Amino acid sequence: MYMLKYILKRLGLMLLTFSVIMVICFVLIKKLPLPVPKSFGQDLDLIFQRREQLGYNKPILVQMWRYVKAIFQYRYFGTSETLKPGKDVWEVFVEKLPATMIVNIYAMILSVPLGLLFGIYAALRKNKWQDHIISTGVMIIVSVPSYVYAVIIQFLLCYKLGWLPFQMNLKAGFLTWEMFKSILAPVLCLSFGTIAGLTRYTRAELTEVLTSDFMLLARTKGLTKRQATTRHALRNAMVPILPMIVGEFIGIISGSLIIENIFTIPGVGGLYLDSINALDYNFFLLLTGFYTFVGLLSNILIDISYGFIDPRIRMGAR
Repeated sequence: MYMLKYILKRLGLMLLTFSVIMVICFVLIKKLPLPVPKSFGQDLDLIFQRREQLGYNKPILVQMWRYVKAIFQYRYFGTSETLKPGKDVWEVFVEKLPATMIVNIYAMILSVPLGLLFGIYAALRKNKWQDHIISTGVMIIVSVPSYVYAVIIQFLLCYKLGWLPFQMNLKAGFLTWEMFKSILAPVLCLSFGTIAGLTRYTRAELTEVLTSDFMLLARTKGLTKRQATTRHALRNAMVPILPMIVGEFIGIISGSLIIENIFTIPGVGGLYLDSINALDYNFFLLLTGFYTFVGLLSNILIDISYGFIDPRIRMGAR
């Protein structure tokens, strides 16, 4: 009962926060001057006439009401004017979304197991040369931005050695080896930071658990070090680590904004940056709403997951 009340409360706060953010973005966007499309073959008089029909010259509250009404009634988020003139922004978004999701999913599949394994190994080898090497590598990787890795990988693996292609193979299926190989370069760029973050966090949590009093008690009861580690230490250390993995997925999605542009992946990240450069306000509002919703939803999932991972935790209970 406590969990249900907590979930409903958090969903309500999420919707409220999402609404406030989108209202602020909508008002600020409408205060900006409308760009003049530069595409050839467009009649400017027809464009301005269509803008007037859509209510661009009406008060902001009226425009906001018509915008929200069109979304809920017709799933209409507007039409692109400068980036992809005449195209429905929702249709373009749905077309671009799979490429972004497949890159991020492959990055999580690669980075999460490696990050956990390196962190566990470093904790078990604490203060030994293996731990020092892993910790030093983690600090170096965390300090370098993902776009620097993109340049290095493109130069070494794509250009010099020719092991990986420069661009995504759009003709291959999403679950094929050809597709995985074609996006391995951007996946590596996105994975390095996540692997380093999970390694550092896992090492810190597991090291703290291994030095706890209940671990000493488990050893005195006759359990071997391996048994005590697998039965007690790892289970307790995973309570704060597993929710962190959800947060890392959001971090990867945010980082893919730049990586998608560098590797010319036809995804949502590149579309977002292009919409800002092209001053395409309808694309900007839709994609801002998407990234805001994903970020807010991830925070709820992280908090709720604590209660499912460890039954002793009851979110919302006094």
